[in-house]
Amino acid sequence: MALPFDDDPKFAAYAHPERLVSTQWLADHLGEPGLVVAESDEDVLLYEVGHIPGAVKIDWHLDLNDPVTRDYVDGEAFAALMAAKGITRETTVVLYGDKNNWWAAYAMWVFTLFGHPDVRLLDGGRAKWQAEGREMTTQAPSPAPAEYPVVDRDDTSVRAYREDVLAFLGGQMVDVRSLPEYTGERTHMPDYPEESSLRGGHIPGARSVPWARAANDDGTFRSREELAEIYERETGLDPEEPVIAYCRIGERSSHTWFVLAHLLGFEQVRNYDGSWTEWGNAVRVPIAVGPEPGEVPQR
Repeated sequence: MALPFDDDPKFAAYAHPERLVSTQWLADHLGEPGLVVAESDEDVLLYEVGHIPGAVKIDWHLDLNDPVTRDYVDGEAFAALMAAKGITRETTVVLYGDKNNWWAAYAMWVFTLFGHPDVRLLDGGRAKWQAEGREMTTQAPSPAPAEYPVVDRDDTSVRAYREDVLAFLGGQMVDVRSLPEYTGERTHMPDYPEESSLRGGHIPGARSVPWARAANDDGTFRSREELAEIYERETGLDPEEPVIAYCRIGERSSHTWFVLAHLLGFEQVRNYDGSWTEWGNAVRVPIAVGPEPGEVPQR
């Protein structure tokens, strides 16, 4: 049975407040039947140096990606992962992680591909939990194996492929990378090694809204009014029209997908997980360079 929703007043203004929990809510409910807490970090060794008591680890690379196909795991592998983590289809899953829940949001997006009914993010993630001096442990739990059905992955509702993006040129598209990546100055985030994208720039027509603008300094999400100011009034996105978000491999754009779909209530938001790693290397697809969205080619 799903756990009760968090009635934190901050969440009430969001379109889907049931997708967030506060650190206090989690502290109050830790250990309750039907709840599994899972940590997913960019730094995949972080869990071992300390995590929320009872939390299991989900490694974004080893657990969620197929090692051969450059795709996500299939239904059988996802079911096996859930079973190993003690998660049933009825479990309330609370995800958290480092870097403003960057990878936790990515994990949530993958959970969504499999339609897990009740998955939530811990507002503020790992950093806020630690900043409040809450308990951490290095003891990994040993959950009893659970039964999880094999559910086919749905790649049609929240995921976009390159062909979808080509057909969508001229529609609402958000590039959530840093400004130097958007302009073409860099092919990777500042302070990270340059990777082998052959071209720097962005998809023509895409508007630049770096993902981290959605977060406060403590890692929590900005208020709905602040988010609406950024995405709707400043950037001009229409909540009633479809949107595609992208970054480098789909992880930062998962954070923006969460903001647009669950906090602002945009009706149709897809994440292009091929992102710039694919688009920047693809043959004969158009790009734009510089700080402006650029001209969208006629197709």
